[in-house]
Amino acid sequence: MRIPLEVTSDRALLIYTLHLTQSMGLMSDVKLQQLLFLAELQMLGKGFKGLHWEFVRFPYGAFSKDVDNDLLFLRRKERLQNFDVTEEAQHVVELVDQVVNGHEANEQIMETIRTVIDTYGMQDTSEIMSSVEAVELSPADNPEQKLAIRDISFHTIMLVPSRVETTEAFTLSVVQAKSLNAAMGY
Repeated sequence: MRIPLEVTSDRALLIYTLHLTQSMGLMSDVKLQQLLFLAELQMLGKGFKGLHWEFVRFPYGAFSKDVDNDLLFLRRKERLQNFDVTEEAQHVVELVDQVVNGHEANEQIMETIRTVIDTYGMQDTSEIMSSVEAVELSPADNPEQKLAIRDISFHTIMLVPSRVETTEAFTLSVVQAKSLNAAMGY
């Protein structure tokens, strides 16, 4: 379960991710879910907790109800139009830039997001699904075993960031969180 500060940072980084992908053309729910899953997985692999969404295995790859709910919320607040960042959300993008600059962990988390977008963002939906399905995870009860996502049963929880120990996390001050919340319409 995400705490309010994590929800704020997740939604702000979701807007920022969509801002970064706007020039890449067609975005879909499936593609966005896969990009965010890959970014979160890579962050956790590096010891960083930048995103806090839980993902389960669906027929088309990784899926997070949290991401789906955050998209719905941001659309209702008119910060997103489908997958495009609206003019009302441009201040969120500026605030995220301010939060990231000068904070090493935040910079590395943002660099991971950019790297995932650069690597996978131009792929069509079927290519990115194949990339996700090839990722190997270790079951919690047997860390030595590796299992490709394509071999995991549907509806199995694959990623629970709250259960992963990390050395660094995306950091927001209370003032920054208030500013981001106001910019996101709440």
